[in-house]
Amino acid sequence: MAHSALPTLLVVHDRGSATAWRILSAARGLCRVIFLCEPRNPSYESELAQLGRHAEIADTTGLGEAEVCRLAESLAPAGVLTFSEHRLRLTAAIAEHCGLRFHSRATAAALTDKYRQRQVLSEAGVQHTGCVLVRDPEEAAAALDRVGTPAVLKPRHGAGSVDTCLITSPGELRFRLAEFTTDGERDFVLEEFLPGDPTRTGPGWADFVSVESLVVDGEPRTAAVNGKPPLVPPFRETGHVLPAPVTAEVAAEVERLAEAAVRALGIRHGITHTEIKFTPRGPRIIEVNGRLGGFIAEIVQRRTGYDMVAAALRLALGLPITGPDPARLHGDRVTFQYLLIPPPGPLRPGPPALLDDLGNLPGVDLVDVSPAADWRTDWRRGTIGAIGTVYGSAADHTELRTLFSQLGERLDQFWRDTDLPRTGAPRPIDTVDHSIDVSTL
Repeated sequence: MAHSALPTLLVVHDRGSATAWRILSAARGLCRVIFLCEPRNPSYESELAQLGRHAEIADTTGLGEAEVCRLAESLAPAGVLTFSEHRLRLTAAIAEHCGLRFHSRATAAALTDKYRQRQVLSEAGVQHTGCVLVRDPEEAAAALDRVGTPAVLKPRHGAGSVDTCLITSPGELRFRLAEFTTDGERDFVLEEFLPGDPTRTGPGWADFVSVESLVVDGEPRTAAVNGKPPLVPPFRETGHVLPAPVTAEVAAEVERLAEAAVRALGIRHGITHTEIKFTPRGPRIIEVNGRLGGFIAEIVQRRTGYDMVAAALRLALGLPITGPDPARLHGDRVTFQYLLIPPPGPLRPGPPALLDDLGNLPGVDLVDVSPAADWRTDWRRGTIGAIGTVYGSAADHTELRTLFSQLGERLDQFWRDTDLPRTGAPRPIDTVDHSIDVSTL
């Protein structure tokens, strides 16, 4: 392979929002990609093996941070980036060592540390959210005294709603901490629960959105605002809807909040995925992610033809970018992805034949489902527990709500009880604060 005319881009690879195949496709004619990774990592070993000679790999197995940085420097890169939440800090270290564009170390630390991110946003005057660190089950009562109930427990470092649940009492908090730390101690954060305001999105939709931003020299530009189907308890996302079911005024409001958060966190280059919840007291930040969000590239490209992965590569190389065509973002029809997330278990999948007719529903273009024969539900896995995705479009949000109801009815028949007891499964929750009359806000 000849690469003399192309700049070298290092991709610190791991499980994330873009596969190696997708990255190489976007890089064609733009740059030479070298994957910095552990090729025998079971999370993506088979993916890399399928690429064969098409992928250049710099093996980082067994190397410490300083050694990886020296290896990266020896490859004479023109840029570096990652699509993985778990590799943001390492990528920031490489960028600093090699003098390349990416998040600073301090910014990467805030993006991957939920406690630190809350501190930074509060100190910048963007948003104060009650949040305390907790590890020991014996700290439960004191932590809840500071945050109040209900509260949300989540890992200090992590993504995809893994081990994230609602807490209503010290006893419940002690139980969950003990359960989540069976395999070893981890830090958790306990955050104030943000009640929802369903009037902003309307019935049939989750009460939050995500803002996808392109950041150039510290200035964020909105690429898209994605709506969401209803969550599966306790806090598991079930897909994306583009455009979001909100008015232009509401979209502008969340865009301004996302921009303020991006600036407060010191993000200078790249793509961000900011989740914002509608509450009776206005939009509130759930979290800011310093990389392309999961599934976002697919829905934006299918909707508009715009390649978010290619945009990420260009930003890493310091090349000029444009954004998606606004006319195509808000034109005819509503585009969706619907993740097949199991309800709280323990359950197991029914016969695959029960899913065979999903593709016959009006508006469904593709059903990608592959549950393993011995698969069991586990709500603690968050969105990683999805068994597949349904892709399609509808004439408008009303028609799409009907389609989601039909999908839900069929999936209800698919999940079956196991012989296991139902202990430990989280309760369904109502995210709306009924003590506040949201109709007057």
